[in-house]
Amino acid sequence: MKNLMPKARNLILAALGTAVLLGGATTAQAAQSSSTQSSSTSSAQTKPTIVLLHGAFADGSTWSEVTGRLQHDGYTVVAPAVPLRGIAADTSYLSGVLATIPGPKVLVGHSYGGALVSELADTADVKSLVYVAAFIPQAGETLGALNSQFPGSELGPQLVPINYPGGVDLAIKPENSRAVFAADLPVRQADVFVSAERPIAASAFDEPVAETAPTTVPKYAVIPTGDHAIAPAAERFMAKRANATITEIAGASHLVALSQPAAVTSVIERAAR
Repeated sequence: MKNLMPKARNLILAALGTAVLLGGATTAQAAQSSSTQSSSTSSAQTKPTIVLLHGAFADGSTWSEVTGRLQHDGYTVVAPAVPLRGIAADTSYLSGVLATIPGPKVLVGHSYGGALVSELADTADVKSLVYVAAFIPQAGETLGALNSQFPGSELGPQLVPINYPGGVDLAIKPENSRAVFAADLPVRQADVFVSAERPIAASAFDEPVAETAPTTVPKYAVIPTGDHAIAPAAERFMAKRANATITEIAGASHLVALSQPAAVTSVIERAAR
């Protein structure tokens, strides 16, 4: 029995030593895991929020394909409903939306939405601006005048007035919406867009823009060369004048965010970085 005591004691000590070693390893692994999670969380927090503004006659669904890709890549995305009541009224409303979004932001405007992101560019924490088949106006200009300066837009003749007490809205003739907006989309997908068309206040196209986007904010422009709503030549002129980094997508329609979402997402993420 006496001879067994030292052996038992040694076995106990060895077991304790192993436990200490294993405990130390477990603690180290936990610390490493915690550090990795913290680093991952920190990385996610440094990514700006992407704010997607749709254009006239549309809603947030025009961004659906881009939104999914951005979210997959770890970005927080906000795609608010734009009232389409005019540049000043919409800017006022959207400034309130932006005030609820903390941290850096990338503002992305499609079509009419481009005028809105230009007006909102001096909002706190705006990192960059992206214009997708969009107007990039300067102070004092109107969207109607900009679009009429260059040949290629087929939008004007396809607009019909909707009169109501207190004002006039504009809508697109349903039978021609696909040709003007979505010529490169499958018929079924284009029909979904047409069915959800939202009229815009007629005055929005004649309302002078109040602000020119600051030259200090980086700008990116996506120009679909098959656009029949805004003349590609007009988009090119405005983008060059704004010193924007330009990406042209050959043959794409005005709804390029739906027909070429990967290319549009790539430009937005470049702006975000």
